[in-house]
Amino acid sequence: MEPLFADTAAIDLAVSLLHQGRLVAFPTETVYGLGADASNPDAVRRIFQAKGRPADHPLIVHIAHQDQLCEWAASVPDSALQLAAQFWPGPLAMILPKQPQVSALVTGGQNTVGLRMPNHPVALQLLAAFGGGVAAPSANRFCKISPTLAAHVAEELGTAVDLILDGGACQVGVESTIIDLSGKLPVLLRPGHITREAIAEALNTQVLLSPGIGTDSIRAPGMMAVHYAPTTAAVLCPTDQLAALAAQLSSTGQTSALLSYSLAAEAYGYDLGIKLPAQPEDYAHKLYASLRTLDDWQVALIVVELPPQTEIWRAVNDRLGKATKRASV
Repeated sequence: MEPLFADTAAIDLAVSLLHQGRLVAFPTETVYGLGADASNPDAVRRIFQAKGRPADHPLIVHIAHQDQLCEWAASVPDSALQLAAQFWPGPLAMILPKQPQVSALVTGGQNTVGLRMPNHPVALQLLAAFGGGVAAPSANRFCKISPTLAAHVAEELGTAVDLILDGGACQVGVESTIIDLSGKLPVLLRPGHITREAIAEALNTQVLLSPGIGTDSIRAPGMMAVHYAPTTAAVLCPTDQLAALAAQLSSTGQTSALLSYSLAAEAYGYDLGIKLPAQPEDYAHKLYASLRTLDDWQVALIVVELPPQTEIWRAVNDRLGKATKRASV
């Protein structure tokens, strides 16, 4: 499936396909989404089939206007309105109690639904023209690296998707922040570009962290222990152990490539590598595309320099922690 430049004619075609129950990949500011009419159970099933995604994993419904919240959420607390006013359109998904008519296929069988208004001109034009909610996880195979270019979608999903709208590179580069507003206090389920601190400041309240996998907490996209992973084995390695690991790999004849942010690969003894910016937002923007490039090099091991363990790196560290294992040097 060749991507189609997202002009008005292409968006009109995409709207028509969505109404027919077909799958359309489209850009958001975070990653490319694999979209279907969220009110059409057969269309939603096609998302799970195309991705190889387990049926108990909920989807996020994308909407064009804040006014559409009540169409999907049974109750909309003041906290949701405050966050929508400050961060929408933007990379923030809110978990709210669902309306009775919202399909269990969308919610993964839960009584809550995830809602988001993306901040991308193509996505907003598509959603406004479609008029309803579009369920859209990332447009890739389940647990693999999320796509930040239309070409990534074409390479991974091929003819499983009926149309790919090409809107250029995604600006943010990692998935949206997910905040659960269905309980007494907001709970951060997935970190993203919008930080826990920013949400706490906007609501003037404490924001809890999810107790994590294997608990009775709300399930949300990206909460698997392994996710966002390249096909090539990948490990996280602290900066002060990078040179020792390079020597260890060299002594056993294993080929490897380094994804770093401090120094270039050769400085640590690696022959191949990609150096990303040392600022978390710029790093996140390039992370998935870089992991895909490293995967294409078909080395025996991808080594990722462990980023700083600080709050502003939380989203990046979350993705890397699920895409890699810790190195043993």
